[in-house]
Amino acid sequence: MVSTSFFVSRFWRPNLEKMLCACSGEQFKFEEAPQSPESLATRDFSASELSCRTGDWESKFEDTVQVDEVESTLKEALSLNYEEARALLGRLEYERRNFDAALQVFQGIDFKSLTPRMTMAIVDSTRPRKPRSKGDIVLPSVMSMHSVSLLLEAILLKAKSLEELGLFREAAKECKIILDVVEAALPNGMHEGIVGDCKLQEMFHKALELLPNLWIKAGFLDEAITAYRRVLVKPWNLDTQKLASVQKDLAATLLYGGVETSLPPHLQVWGSTTRNGNIEEAILLLLVLMQKVAFGEIKWDAEIMDHLTFALVVAGQFELLAGHVEQALPGIYERAERWYLLALCYAAAGQNEVALNLLKNVSGRSEAKRKPHIPALLLGAKLCSQDPKHAQYGITFAHNVIDLADQVSEHFRVEAHKFLGVCYGNAARISISDSERVLFQKESLSSFNFAALNRKKDPEVMFNLSLENAVQRSLDVAFDNAMMYSNMVTDNSGSGWRLLALILSADQRFKDAEAILEFALDEASRLDHLELLRLKAVLQVAQERPKQAIETYRNLLSLIQAQTESQSNNFVHAKSSKSENVVERNMEMAAWQDLAAIYTKFGSWPDAEICVNKAKSIEFYSPKSWHATGLFFEAQALYKEALVSFSVSLSIDPDYVPSIVSTAAVLIKLGGRSLPIARSFLMNALRLDPTNHDAWMNLGLVAKMEGSLQQAADFFQAAYELKISAPVEAFT
Repeated sequence: MVSTSFFVSRFWRPNLEKMLCACSGEQFKFEEAPQSPESLATRDFSASELSCRTGDWESKFEDTVQVDEVESTLKEALSLNYEEARALLGRLEYERRNFDAALQVFQGIDFKSLTPRMTMAIVDSTRPRKPRSKGDIVLPSVMSMHSVSLLLEAILLKAKSLEELGLFREAAKECKIILDVVEAALPNGMHEGIVGDCKLQEMFHKALELLPNLWIKAGFLDEAITAYRRVLVKPWNLDTQKLASVQKDLAATLLYGGVETSLPPHLQVWGSTTRNGNIEEAILLLLVLMQKVAFGEIKWDAEIMDHLTFALVVAGQFELLAGHVEQALPGIYERAERWYLLALCYAAAGQNEVALNLLKNVSGRSEAKRKPHIPALLLGAKLCSQDPKHAQYGITFAHNVIDLADQVSEHFRVEAHKFLGVCYGNAARISISDSERVLFQKESLSSFNFAALNRKKDPEVMFNLSLENAVQRSLDVAFDNAMMYSNMVTDNSGSGWRLLALILSADQRFKDAEAILEFALDEASRLDHLELLRLKAVLQVAQERPKQAIETYRNLLSLIQAQTESQSNNFVHAKSSKSENVVERNMEMAAWQDLAAIYTKFGSWPDAEICVNKAKSIEFYSPKSWHATGLFFEAQALYKEALVSFSVSLSIDPDYVPSIVSTAAVLIKLGGRSLPIARSFLMNALRLDPTNHDAWMNLGLVAKMEGSLQQAADFFQAAYELKISAPVEAFT
């Protein structure tokens, strides 16, 4: 027969054993099935198909006895219809990596017309079977599970062939047929033991894993996400590791795909508790995976932790991230690395004290013999530079990095010098000893100059250098550095404009400072705009323009109120960061405090009292608010009430210099035995802030009242020199 010779020649001897194995009882164990009229043994192929293939294939067989032998074996061993034979032909072509030929073979099978029969066969296989007697008739339309498995494999291999040929979208559509067939037959999922044919389950699981990848390669990320969800929404009897892999891949696609998708109604099986947004869904998936890791169901996977870190950072859940870092088993992270990661989490959550306590372990004795962890030391120096009370620890952290010059890169060395300069400057400002203060100021400038020399285009270094020079009253150098900083930054920097304006105000160039602020206000961000607007009002007060200052404060408060109302009406804006809300509240409180000072100065007592109460309503335990209350009473010659208010201010912050100086000023007005106490207060104020001209002025008054005229003259001279170089408000 022509068709038989075609089949035999197509499957020549080296593949015969493979084919027989595929069709033997080892895999399929075919039941006795009725012959289909489209059986391979009776089906003729077109003349054109034979003419183009028969010559090549039959040339491979010279021994006619061998061909007869093969033909006889096939007749005895196989009972296949046309589609099954095509499926086997395609499989062998795929295994030979002849993807074009395999695709051509598979395209000869009308899978669409076969899907209802395959679905019916799977449904039938899940029903309880009754014992079959010899007289029962098997309908030709009933497809065996072995045939279903063979055809599902053919669809899968067709999809893989299309994938190899770069036709990803077409491959995905073919692969989806497998999922549609099985899901239609098993709408509640594939529970363990529900399908007896392991080959069917194997093909289905491969299709589940392949489909999302095909959609991703085709560029349809929304379809890929849907395919991943389709795997997870029902039980498909996947093993734990494969299920975890799907969950991880879905989380990664949700995080980095850039496509926001919502769950379709038929997948919202959790009702009102269904996740809201890609980030939330990804976090839930990754938390499930981390739980499986903790219970030992799956192995530790660094990628899961990386994805979870990214997701929780985006969501601002830093403390939750720290908890999962702590849960990691010993050996996954080295001790220093674990402390460093935890410190990063707590620092991002605003818990700098906790972060510093962790980082102190890195430089402790227990780690002395281990390799230094440079990033942890630098983070410690950075956190210490943000709080003057930790300045000495910061100096130690920075020096530890600098001392490892042969082990660190130039970048890390410059960073260490930058943080060292900030810490030395902070240490100088809280130092009790004058000689120590001078030494620290010198070291601070030395560190900043080293950093600026080795990294000339670093705006942060230049800003800190300008700030330190301004604090030390080297105003010309500070101005030049501030201008260099402004030229370096591409984005508008509110802190840079503020520093520049303060330097100009210290040089008594109020008009230039105000002009700088007018320009900066048009370019500044929302929070910077509020801060610069307040500074503009302070400059107007310094120029004896109270009406304009009050109008500026009114504009500032209107902007803050409008922003507050907008946040209360808009859920998205209401979820803005806590730090921004704190800045706005502090800005509003400062505006009311400044207004209270203006009204107090001009004797408008009712308005001043209203402003003071407004400030206290925002933050009752604010030393500046109680200081403003004390000034309010002092201006009315209510000295006892003023002393009480200043005492409350100092009970909140014992080092609040304005209240210390004002307390001394009231004691001076009381005279008599109060002068030694006033001198003690003023000396304490100068210990905290040696450049406070009000303290020097009051100290001169004390000396004058005590009869020390020469000493009083020196104090007055110091007060004058400091006042003409004082900014309208503190640089730091």
